[in-house]
Amino acid sequence: MNRRTLLKAGLGLATISAGGNAFAEYNAVEYSPEILQSALDSGEPVLLGFHATWCSVCRAQERRISALIDNNEAYAKVRIISVDWDTYGNSKLAKELRIPRRSTLVMFKNGEEVGRVVAQTGQEAIEELFKAAV
Repeated sequence: MNRRTLLKAGLGLATISAGGNAFAEYNAVEYSPEILQSALDSGEPVLLGFHATWCSVCRAQERRISALIDNNEAYAKVRIISVDWDTYGNSKLAKELRIPRRSTLVMFKNGEEVGRVVAQTGQEAIEELFKAAV
């Protein structure tokens, strides 16, 4: 196998592994207006994560969130809704919430926003969102 074939194969695998629900292992759901409204109406803590499959900051946030949930079972109570930036970046939702970019995390509790993180991957900043919700 030559270098070019190996590179193409590697890029293909990276594309496959990058797709899909960003937080699938934590029972996250893909965004729809009905799902979001139902979650907010429930009063449960809800994390709305605006992500893109090609975004390295988003992937770093996902790893940080996974680690936080793995280390604190209370954080597993947060319902995660994954919003694809490429689909919804210019949507009514993004405009109403004033989402500036992908890699934006917005936490809700009792239907109200309690915090947000924009393009940050640090444990403290992301954990503050979870602490505010549970």
